[in-house]
Amino acid sequence: MFAAPAHADPLDDSFLRALRDGGMAYNNPVNTADLGRSVCPMLVEPGKSLASVYSQVSNNGVPPQMAAFFTGIAISMYCPQAMSSIGNGTFLDWLPAARAIPGL
Repeated sequence: MFAAPAHADPLDDSFLRALRDGGMAYNNPVNTADLGRSVCPMLVEPGKSLASVYSQVSNNGVPPQMAAFFTGIAISMYCPQAMSSIGNGTFLDWLPAARAIPGL
């Protein structure tokens, strides 16, 4: 086993460990962590829904049956403040800038 690079992000390490602990295999830890970090910004893109984020995650190499798991772990690691608002349907409320967008 190779040691992690000195510049490795501990949050990325935790994310990858959570995926492994949940039974998800991945080939490239750097790309997997990059995809995980991309989930939170996807959540606040205009017109996005949680289902569309799952789809985009799946389109980036995550097996469809694991996309929701991957997305949930990514949210819990990279934007935990969004967890409760996703559960109650107000997921944009955690982002102050999103409240300024007319119609949201």
